[in-house]
Amino acid sequence: MIFDRNAARGRALAALLNSEEEEAVAGVSLSRISRQALEDPASDILIAIVGPLDKSAAGLLAGLKRARPDLSIIAGTHHPDPAAVVRMLASGALDAAASPDDVLGLASAVRGEIRKKEIAERHNLAARALRRLKLERGRTDRHTRELEEIYEATLENLMTALDVRDVETFGHSQTVAKYTEALAGLLGVRDPRKLEDLRKGALLHDIGKIAIPDAILNKSGPLSAGEWDKVRLHPALGYGLIREIKLVPEIGNIILYHHERFDGTGYPRGLAGEDIPREARIFAVADALDAITAHRPYRKPRDMSAARKEIVRNSGSHFDPRAVDAFCSLDLREWEKIRYETTKQIPLTAEYSRLASKAKK
Repeated sequence: MIFDRNAARGRALAALLNSEEEEAVAGVSLSRISRQALEDPASDILIAIVGPLDKSAAGLLAGLKRARPDLSIIAGTHHPDPAAVVRMLASGALDAAASPDDVLGLASAVRGEIRKKEIAERHNLAARALRRLKLERGRTDRHTRELEEIYEATLENLMTALDVRDVETFGHSQTVAKYTEALAGLLGVRDPRKLEDLRKGALLHDIGKIAIPDAILNKSGPLSAGEWDKVRLHPALGYGLIREIKLVPEIGNIILYHHERFDGTGYPRGLAGEDIPREARIFAVADALDAITAHRPYRKPRDMSAARKEIVRNSGSHFDPRAVDAFCSLDLREWEKIRYETTKQIPLTAEYSRLASKAKK
């Protein structure tokens, strides 16, 4: 919209803008043009050619800007005090100013305001898209947390199901998982996600025993050679189960390789040294620590000092020497504390046996 008391000049400016595919209309009444701007939200730009910008015109334009902050106001003025115009520009009452007779300057100011509005619109669209993305991210995060909670519950239930079948190793998975986390930390593993993967791998390391018959798993006497062959299948069986749900490699490596020995005499693949994945070498020491110090029906538990002697004696044969050194770097009282903090949450073996028998019935 163009206000200019010089009707011919106003029409000429409108014609120039219309030739640029803008929809421009001119009028000779500032109050009428201002009312139109207030009533027509589609009007984007007002060119007010006022000559000297007197107090009345300045007040009217400033009020119009307050009522419609989105309306761009360009003043065509030759005000004797340029500083007054600059103050209006600085306050936001005006968006641009040019000489009334500078038609090209006024048209250029219009193009500048159109460009600003296009940029503002893109910014608004981007801001709305960002808000939508944040809302979607929030929903995704909540869904992810729910899935993680379901996963953790499934993991715990899976290990509980295994414990119900194997009274000898009841509570073993929870304890050895804590040992594995602690030992990995001593070896420099700091990434919380890596530590969590090691913990999960330790919890699931014996999951393949679900496929071993109860008659073998709970046999009170020595196992035959054929029965041992079936027991030795449990790492591969467990890995096969876990691979189907696409867990991270560290978890699968602990499950598959936790019975490998550093000297190559372990199973299922007879790997040696650093060919054994690092997480499996860490787990082997944690596993031995719990096996030596835990109660078994066929023997009494030994203390931490005896466990350390046994682990050190097998450094380089069963165990990675670096993992053994890391284990020895922590005071035995700290290992005892880890064990106590874990096992105090587990029911007594006698109570567990009663519950397991009831569950099996």
